[in-house]
Amino acid sequence: MTPKVKVGVSLDKEILREIDAIVESSKHLNIKRSQIIEAILTAFFKSPFDHAEKARDLVVRRRTELL
Repeated sequence: MTPKVKVGVSLDKEILREIDAIVESSKHLNIKRSQIIEAILTAFFKSPFDHAEKARDLVVRRRTELL
């Protein structure tokens, strides 16, 4: 297993609600927010597309939504 490194992130309230909903529906697993976020990031980076390009695209889309 790879060593873990702690990082701080800021999340949109809607995203946090979605993560909390997963945590709530997974109580039987005793799962934490950080584990959900790590699972999402793992799925993202194991997908077969250009991660840097996809990340840039998502950031640009997100910024235009906020305008």
